[in-house]
Amino acid sequence: MNTTIARLSIFTVLLGGMAMAQPPREQPHYPNGVEGIKGATLPPPGVYLRDYNYFYTADRFSGGPPGFEVFAYVQAPRLIWISPVELFGGYYGADVLIPLAYQEVKIGSDRWSRFGLGDIFVEPITLSWHRPGYHLGVGYGLWAPSGEFDPNRVVNPGKGYLGHMLTAGATVYLDEARTWSVSALNRYELNHENPDTKITPGQAWTIEWGIAKTLQQTIDVGVAGYAQIQTTRERGMGASPNRAWVYGLGPEVNFAFPKLTFFASARYVYEIDAAQRPQGHMVNVTLTKRF
Repeated sequence: MNTTIARLSIFTVLLGGMAMAQPPREQPHYPNGVEGIKGATLPPPGVYLRDYNYFYTADRFSGGPPGFEVFAYVQAPRLIWISPVELFGGYYGADVLIPLAYQEVKIGSDRWSRFGLGDIFVEPITLSWHRPGYHLGVGYGLWAPSGEFDPNRVVNPGKGYLGHMLTAGATVYLDEARTWSVSALNRYELNHENPDTKITPGQAWTIEWGIAKTLQQTIDVGVAGYAQIQTTRERGMGASPNRAWVYGLGPEVNFAFPKLTFFASARYVYEIDAAQRPQGHMVNVTLTKRF
């Protein structure tokens, strides 16, 4: 059974991405749900260390194998630099994210687990605009195939291919006091061929959104959600003709500690529907420190 499952590339995880033999064998690099309310708002000029703690669990997989369960935890520090330099009226910035992932998969009586470095994300270009009634942000980044990948393994820390990601988002305030806001953050991924599998994963669009209420200057509460949709099919010998998608929704709370220049957020998302991939629960705790 192990050989058959490995040959079909049943499962590959990075930051919560899942894959199955009949569904597309690669899901996007980007882990849906890492950003939520006010997720499109980039910080003002400065240097920041942001630490994502991402948990994903699922035991539902429509059309998947019987007895399927998955658990993933990713700890991903991200160094962010926003410069005082303005381009096109917006602040120029850059960042890098280094994920460390633990993954565990169970199918029937068989279980696999692995811990390791995932695929590093480098974003050399971000631009952010801040106005009294709204914030805008755009960016371009690259997923490098730095994580370990073996097509004969069920679980891999890396995906084994290079990917590009375009980002654009906005946060808009709905009242003059800026206590109500809505945000939408779009990511679009374009991928290169995996040299080990000779498969080019499909392109994917992810939108993360949030509706927030500021209770006081240091506390925001709201509802966050996401949709991640594979927009094109895989290409290559043995590529899947199917496309995957998932939708999720849940609560979020954010805290700010101005004297410490420290920020924290906690988010839970229940995946309400999915196709060609697992459907489960996501919890993300993000800690941010400005230096």
